[in-house]
Amino acid sequence: MNSPVLIKDATSLVTSPLGSERIADLQGYIGRNRFLPVPPSEDNFVGDGDYLAIGTEFLGHFIDLGGLRAHERVLDVGCGIGRMAVPLTQYLDPDTARYVGIDPASAGIQWCTRNIGSVYPNFRFMHLDIANALYNPDGYIRGTEIALPFANGSFDFAIMTSVVTHLPSEEILPYFREISRLMELGGRLFLSAFVIAPDRGEGLIPRVVFRRDGEGPAWYGNPQAPLAAVAFDDGFLDRALETAGFEIALKRFGHWRGGNGAPHYQDFFVAVKTSRGVS
Repeated sequence: MNSPVLIKDATSLVTSPLGSERIADLQGYIGRNRFLPVPPSEDNFVGDGDYLAIGTEFLGHFIDLGGLRAHERVLDVGCGIGRMAVPLTQYLDPDTARYVGIDPASAGIQWCTRNIGSVYPNFRFMHLDIANALYNPDGYIRGTEIALPFANGSFDFAIMTSVVTHLPSEEILPYFREISRLMELGGRLFLSAFVIAPDRGEGLIPRVVFRRDGEGPAWYGNPQAPLAAVAFDDGFLDRALETAGFEIALKRFGHWRGGNGAPHYQDFFVAVKTSRGVS
């Protein structure tokens, strides 16, 4: 608990269904599979790095840290151009599991539908016309009014990788509340973020320099393009998750703030749905 990387780890809430060797074997198989769809580099708008390698790395985190099981129902919020979905096709059971990816960028949804959904019938992709200054500035739905077209308790596992890093602070709780509504009790939300915790980065040179927006809680990597990279005061996301009905099972800082102590770049949260939340 005093580690500069591991902040909270309530292992009684989440257990991994696979050991580290089996996860490594699965990742190796995916990395060698030359038949998996990969978008052309000019169409990939979800960040730098190797598309398949990054998605495969996250699959390992979903299983090991988030306890993702092969039969579960998965919601990928901000699925982009399928970077998380492609490796998941090799893990989720085609007969019992299902995956739904949503995103405001219609080009990514179209690519995923053509190249993933057409091959894996239990994978579905939906365009959500939600406004976002970075990805969908003319969107019809305000982020503070997000409502997804699924019944209560429709999913066991939700993914938000590099999503809150592009949201304003006023949209965080509405997103968390809507995802909480969709989760079964005991379902997990896997979240990546940038958390500003000065005592954790002392003496380190961060890979991204954030500047606080007024009194916070948001910090921006580029004030001229605020939603390009958003961080939040330590505790802000924690409180929003708890208000939405989640209990934080794991909180682990990444190496974006400098140093090499973490095996991942962004900060990670795994939160377990335990209640209906606070109105």
